[in-house]
Amino acid sequence: MSEKRPGVQPSGKERHFKPEELIVSKTDLKGHITYANEVFLRLSDYTEKEVLGKPHSLIRHPDMPRCVFKLLWDQISSGKEIFAYVLNMGKKGDHYWVYAHVTPTFDAQHKVIGYHSNRRVADPEILKTKIIPLYAELRKIEESTSNRKDGMNAASDAFAKKLSDAGMAYDQFIQSL
Repeated sequence: MSEKRPGVQPSGKERHFKPEELIVSKTDLKGHITYANEVFLRLSDYTEKEVLGKPHSLIRHPDMPRCVFKLLWDQISSGKEIFAYVLNMGKKGDHYWVYAHVTPTFDAQHKVIGYHSNRRVADPEILKTKIIPLYAELRKIEESTSNRKDGMNAASDAFAKKLSDAGMAYDQFIQSL
């Protein structure tokens, strides 16, 4: 069962954007939005005023596995980039899939001062055959415990084992899709 964000329920309606468009956002170190481009605002149905200063998780879809975000945060907070398929949800509950490239932003002394994310249209075939089934499996593991953190850690461990059994690092897995 999906978690519910207060005031926003998934509508079941999928939104789309053009392959030549990029969704761009920037955040501070805590994940609060400092910039969102027009495509971000249009797809999410939020205004710039509504998103600036808010946590980027504002657009998190409840069916998105928490362990994927844990992996994302572990990577970027250690100064590494990551590619990931992400299911987002707008203000009215509509959802949209993206292929995200998230990078840390560095200052002149190479200290991480924020994060930058570019999102492209996700390949529907990869979503259907690989990502949606994987994410459903990870969510099932996450929901199998009464403690959210334990569930997230169990799903993270299961995903790490799946990658190890395939002889792949996460980056290799994503690039192989």
